[in-house]
Amino acid sequence: MIGYPLGHSLSPAIHQAALKALGLVGEYRLYPIEPSSQGSRELDALLEQVRTGQIQGLNVTIPHKRTVLPLLDGLSPAAAAIGAANTLYLKAGRLVGENTDAAGFWADLSRQFQGRSFGSARVAVLGAGGSARAVVYALLEQGCRVTVLARRVSQAEELAAQFPAHHSHLTAGNLADFGLIASAWDLIVNTTPLGMSPHPAGSPWPQLVPFPPGTLVYDLVYNPRQTRLVQRAWEAGLPAVTGLGMLVEQAAIAFELWTGRQAPRREMLESVYG
Repeated sequence: MIGYPLGHSLSPAIHQAALKALGLVGEYRLYPIEPSSQGSRELDALLEQVRTGQIQGLNVTIPHKRTVLPLLDGLSPAAAAIGAANTLYLKAGRLVGENTDAAGFWADLSRQFQGRSFGSARVAVLGAGGSARAVVYALLEQGCRVTVLARRVSQAEELAAQFPAHHSHLTAGNLADFGLIASAWDLIVNTTPLGMSPHPAGSPWPQLVPFPPGTLVYDLVYNPRQTRLVQRAWEAGLPAVTGLGMLVEQAAIAFELWTGRQAPRREMLESVYG
């Protein structure tokens, strides 16, 4: 994995568990690369190692998910639409960028809330950063009606403009608009870092605004294991989960691209759930 910083990444444990479960010899390494001229040279060198087969593949995280795009030979439809790649692999001799976050999010959402139909669901996505783009893409592809709520409306509007083919199903709004945020939603997805350790008391949902009845809550934050947003949703009697399962699902998809083997999801989940 390339990114910066990488000190608390769970990805090595997840992928090592997968390799062990399948009896494959290999190692998942972290390559902390700063966004600098020296970092650019290190990044070029690592990409060349993938092209020559010295490295089977790479994960990409902040701050390189977008800057790596011009260095690749091609992009998957998802990576092109989202404008970011988190997984690199060789395909017919070409270095391809994929975004497994969108598929990983949808797979875990479907698993966590089995029996719930999301076709044409009304979804509020909190935040308009890189993670939000992947989530919005996944939701729109499934026919959901999405409203992106951000503290800076211009950022939400910019995200919405990236998906012109879905303009009738995608709107933007202000996260501080309590009237809008308290509307009737089938699903609320937090893509902001609010509530993440070391500041677990934070929450993107206003303290004085009640959750809409019957809403499902999905928080991409997974550290701590029970975020304040999830706790508040539980207190309101609502089903709510963190994004730890999404982390595993996106890793499983990447693992399958690199190895051609079906990922052992049970063992990968156990490596982080304990």
